[in-house]
Amino acid sequence: MDQQEIKDQDIACGGCGCSYTHASFQEGKEPAGWRRYLPAGVSFLLLLAGLAADHIFSFSFFTGPARVCYYLVAYLPVGIPVWKEVWEGMRHGDFFNEFSLMALATLGAFLIGEYPEGVAVMLFYSVGELFQEVAVRRAKGNIRALLDIRPNQANVFREGVYQVVSPESVSVGERIRVKAGEKVPLDGRMLSPVSSFNTAALTGESVPATIREGERVLAGMVNLDRVIEVEVEKEYADSSLARILEMVQQATARKAKTELLITRFAKVYTPLVFLLAVAITVLPGFFVEDYQFKVWFYRALVFLVISCPCALVISVPLSYFGGIGAASRNGILFKGAAFLDKMASVNTVVMDKTGTLTQGVFEVQEVVPAGPDGVDFLEKVVALEGYSNHPVAKAIAAYGREKGLLLPEVEEVREIAGYGITGRVEGIRVVAGNGRLLLKEGISYDPQIDAMAETVVLVAVNGRYVGYVVIADELKEDAARAVKNLRKQGVEQIVMLSGDRSALVEKVAATLQLDNAWGDLLPEDKVRHIEELQSDPRRMIAFVGDGINDAPVLALSDVGIAMGGSGIGCGY
Repeated sequence: MDQQEIKDQDIACGGCGCSYTHASFQEGKEPAGWRRYLPAGVSFLLLLAGLAADHIFSFSFFTGPARVCYYLVAYLPVGIPVWKEVWEGMRHGDFFNEFSLMALATLGAFLIGEYPEGVAVMLFYSVGELFQEVAVRRAKGNIRALLDIRPNQANVFREGVYQVVSPESVSVGERIRVKAGEKVPLDGRMLSPVSSFNTAALTGESVPATIREGERVLAGMVNLDRVIEVEVEKEYADSSLARILEMVQQATARKAKTELLITRFAKVYTPLVFLLAVAITVLPGFFVEDYQFKVWFYRALVFLVISCPCALVISVPLSYFGGIGAASRNGILFKGAAFLDKMASVNTVVMDKTGTLTQGVFEVQEVVPAGPDGVDFLEKVVALEGYSNHPVAKAIAAYGREKGLLLPEVEEVREIAGYGITGRVEGIRVVAGNGRLLLKEGISYDPQIDAMAETVVLVAVNGRYVGYVVIADELKEDAARAVKNLRKQGVEQIVMLSGDRSALVEKVAATLQLDNAWGDLLPEDKVRHIEELQSDPRRMIAFVGDGINDAPVLALSDVGIAMGGSGIGCGY
């Protein structure tokens, strides 16, 4: 999928009918910086100068053709985009819309000599469009942000050496090398013995995944431990990240464009006004004795001008923009005004877990010794884990710092990827890791611990199991309150879709009293669940999530709410 195609895809904004803004985005001709405000600024200044010449200075030369040409120059910067839309609409059989309404009214104003009014109507409309464009511009950045996570190079083995090339040029079957801290550029099969990977971009899973030789590695995963080698199994265009971006585009394309308020209004109002203007011109010929076509045609043009809903044209975008501005002051960025309307109708809310309902940060929840007379092992395990860069180890080390523990000397530290860490603390051998590590060391422990939903670090001292440390991602303080408030606002169903383990997802769902929850989901699985919910036409679905793994469902939902660092943004 071409990156420019994604950058320039249509982004729905809503509210006032800014179709020519959409067209400029699609064509990649969007003006940069102050230039986007230039047409409206030029027309505004020329209109002010023209009104001053008409009513204050009364210049003798500012009459007749000179006056017409002057106001025509003031009209063209804001009028040309609208007349282009009129032409495009006529080409597709759409003769009565807000653009033809504006064009007819301003044309009538020029024909009866009310040139300033003709310029002002178009200028008001353009100002409203500029307000809407501010919100739409933010939305374009959201789409571009999806592209930033795509690795732009791969270290491939060719002609006896590793070469840095574009991922697009790597073929299936070639071998690539991924260093610690790098993103995997292509889907493939692990050739190295073992390594840990941050998979949050693809699954939302908060705990790093351990992948061993022969298992699948997906593009977008971040290698955490060591240099690894991967045999490529899919081309760049077929990789996991490419599929996610493709799903975003397809989901956006499948959504019907919002029929805007003023568009619906114009479909009825414009033909009605046009027919009445024709009637004013023609019908008096059957009833008025001294009928003069020019007189009644002039009156019809006056009717067209006064019938142009200038207040509606400017008030609709301004009122929506006011709502968007009020939301932004509260940390909510709306992609477009149409989503203000949709939010009022939402009756089903679907949420991600990690980073949405939970903090997305590992913390020690509990230290549990084995038996009532268990050994105090906390200082030893904190000292040992301080030698590891694994996120779980960092959480334990941070917990020790909070407790102000005095850490003893550590020697012979050995970290085993996918298992844990061992070492000697004050001469005593300490083992800290998962169940596989203790079994490998020949140390028995309570097997019921393996069924726990949380991440658990088992600890053994001198070959004897002494307890475990529970690591979990805490619920946000306001998560439960947010769920209750949603129900008070009329939300009928609240669902959670997550890439985390099903046991943990179900536990969080039970704590928050959600209606349904599914775990162990990939992005395409989330899309499938959303499509199942959308099979009921009565549902208006809002999805709340964060991260690239949620992008397809954010785009597919009626309203997508993307969590940010300081707030949320509404509208995909």
